[in-house]
Amino acid sequence: MAPKSTSHPQQRKGFCAMEDAYGAIIDAVVPVHKNVDVDFSAHRSLKDDDSFSFDFHLPDLRRPIAKFVKTREAGEFLSGALAGAMTKAVLAPLETIRTRMVVGVGSKTISGSFVEVMEKQGWQGLWAGNAINMIRIVPTQAIELGTFECVKRIMTSAQEKWGQEECPNVQIGPVKLSFSLSWLSPVALGGAAAGIASTLACHPLEVLKDRLTVSPDVYPNLSIAVQKMFKNGGIGSFYSGLSPTLMGMLPYSTCYYFMYDTIKTTYCTAQKKKSLSRPEMLLIGALSGLTASTISFPLEVARKRLMVGALQGKCPPHMAAALAEVVREEGLIGLYRGWGASCLKVMPSSGITWMFYEAWKDILIGDKVKQ
Repeated sequence: MAPKSTSHPQQRKGFCAMEDAYGAIIDAVVPVHKNVDVDFSAHRSLKDDDSFSFDFHLPDLRRPIAKFVKTREAGEFLSGALAGAMTKAVLAPLETIRTRMVVGVGSKTISGSFVEVMEKQGWQGLWAGNAINMIRIVPTQAIELGTFECVKRIMTSAQEKWGQEECPNVQIGPVKLSFSLSWLSPVALGGAAAGIASTLACHPLEVLKDRLTVSPDVYPNLSIAVQKMFKNGGIGSFYSGLSPTLMGMLPYSTCYYFMYDTIKTTYCTAQKKKSLSRPEMLLIGALSGLTASTISFPLEVARKRLMVGALQGKCPPHMAAALAEVVREEGLIGLYRGWGASCLKVMPSSGITWMFYEAWKDILIGDKVKQ
């Protein structure tokens, strides 16, 4: 047997052969750069020509982002968020009293509810749930107002385009069916889309806000409320009452935006004005909120009953059952229990929101509003 050959001083230890082969493959496939060194040999010292790098550059998103922020759509979403936040900060006490009266907690009068909250929780109680309310209202108003403007603009443009061109039609024997968009109201459709989009996106925050407002002893803060709700009902508990909410939101949102846009347009035409003053926006916004709230208030009562019914140990199975329960216990007048408090909250809230929204649009968008 031949004697074992002694190792040469130049021979490397470890995985030299594999490293040399891997380096040859990389050199043949990937261009070698000196920008970033990636070390593949942890057991030996590196030489200068043993290192390689991937020349990777992140895309520069500053210009696209800056361009998007300057668009009309971004300005409308941001205007809605700012208007909603400023409005809720001012009107939080009325929202607290309204919620208590709608769900039947405590006194049945506005003054009585105010006194009860002050005696039990102090002035801080008037802002119970306001933190989650602020978190809720910013995305809600941004999505709602932004969606309304966007859908209304798209539908108006589509109607104008279809009016200039021949409408699509289908010939079935002697019958010719034409598909026209003239019968659709862009404002009503935009209002409906706004209500649905904002509800789907922000309903869990609405549920949390009501729990914090109605049962501050059981849910003292946001984190505990989230933990208890998830533990008791899972993800589904955050969407409690979603169906009645959508059913109640659809007529309210449609009527609300339709009334505001119609009254605004009619008033400007009658007065031969191109735009409204701030007090006029406040008044027209309040009137549109009052009309929409009055029409849809029974559905709002049923929705609140379903959302917080589990807290009182009696939860109706659906909206019809909730409405029947209210009528059976309190009569038809029960469907409008808390309507006065709701109007006190909805009217200033609607008026202030539109006033702030139009003001922020003038600041953020400027001349684009007139285009």
